[in-house]
Amino acid sequence: MRLEKIFFDMHKKLFAYLLLFTAISLSANGKTITVSPKDNLQQVLDASADGDIVKLIAGHYLGNFVIAKQITLRGSDEGGKQGSIIDAQGSGHALVLKNAHITIDNLNIINWGDDLTEQNSGVYSHEKVNHKKADGIVISNNTLSGSGFGIWLNHVTNAKIFNNKVEGNPTLRSADRGNGIQVANVTHSYVFENETYNTRDGIYVISSQNNLIENNVMHDLRYGIHYMYSYDNTVQGNTAYSTRAGYALMSSRRLIIKGNKTTDSEDYGFLLNFITESTFEDNYIKDVWTKPENKVLGRDGKGLFVYNSGYNTIKNNYIDTTEIGIHLTAGSEKTKVYSNSFINNPIQVKYVSNKKQEWSLDGKGNYWSNYLGWDMNGDSIGDVIFEPNDGIDQLVWQYPEMKMIMDSPVILILRWIQKEFPVLKPPGVKDSFPLMVSPFISLSDEHKIKNKKLASGTEVLAQKVSE
Repeated sequence: MRLEKIFFDMHKKLFAYLLLFTAISLSANGKTITVSPKDNLQQVLDASADGDIVKLIAGHYLGNFVIAKQITLRGSDEGGKQGSIIDAQGSGHALVLKNAHITIDNLNIINWGDDLTEQNSGVYSHEKVNHKKADGIVISNNTLSGSGFGIWLNHVTNAKIFNNKVEGNPTLRSADRGNGIQVANVTHSYVFENETYNTRDGIYVISSQNNLIENNVMHDLRYGIHYMYSYDNTVQGNTAYSTRAGYALMSSRRLIIKGNKTTDSEDYGFLLNFITESTFEDNYIKDVWTKPENKVLGRDGKGLFVYNSGYNTIKNNYIDTTEIGIHLTAGSEKTKVYSNSFINNPIQVKYVSNKKQEWSLDGKGNYWSNYLGWDMNGDSIGDVIFEPNDGIDQLVWQYPEMKMIMDSPVILILRWIQKEFPVLKPPGVKDSFPLMVSPFISLSDEHKIKNKKLASGTEVLAQKVSE
């Protein structure tokens, strides 16, 4: 972990140096142009040259603007929260970027269109430059508020999107809103320290490779982060809350999903659909529960839902107070599951498969809050194998009406028969080395401190770990 932290710190420093170098290089022959709301901003943008800085003094700039030069468009620090306002007046894109090495900084962008078919966005970059991906676009320190997509980048490489706040339109249905930040066909880019809310999805990534999504906050959304058809990406240190799913990851491979937090989701903490060769570790999942008014048969809040996904590693995650801790189905096999903490989940595991799975590695299993075994030799490993589901559980999954008779003598007899005659036991999950103490306290000091904060205070986490 320390090596990974050093790597990411070096990455950030390198980015800062490169950004500074690029700015110096482009502005060496450029000039600063100051614009007021009385000026024709589009004419100024058209007349600018590569390397120029176009600085907007505080005020309203009405229209839909196109930037075709390699310039910086920067808002004023004056004028309070409003600052320099780009107002698209309810239609089209607010800003369209048609070149590489464009920086959009410190603007208040509002009121762009709501036509999702036309991909109406606050900031929109869709065209290749000289048949190549646009390089070096930077979107930073902006506030965006509108009904369509907030920031949409397509065919871009080496982009930086950071410290932006994107707000959608809560008066629209979720399906009728655009996503906060959408990146498509984007490579080697960095999306970090943004906040998105009241959009459809917070950050949507499709057909994109080798990107880092880090330290973003997403809330009051359908999905916090949504991945489709993307490879070799890292999603790290993000926070999602008040969503239907904190993280919806689909049809992707070789993802690193690490140190993220999701709380107060209705359907899923993490949804893994056709995910392969990926690692999920050090993530914090709490309070995934379907609201009573939305309850239908088969709809339960799942901390981890693993569907048609294999050859993955799930380790060192903390799953607390979800209706179902982890649900694996549809061929989700060849998965390493160990060192996780399953706490206060009424159903710890729902496993639908015809093959047995061992959920431990090198003599280390998972922590289960409902484990009733003992540890006679004091090695912090339970002496009794833990099997979180049995044949009765599987019957209940197939026939939910059976929940009404779960405490009846018939069910108790069936469980006893199954225990005494293992040959009748259906395939399921077995943890041969259940942990007596949550491994969540075994993370590095840095992650320990961070994850304690994510648990809303060190005392709360310490209490739950001790349980």
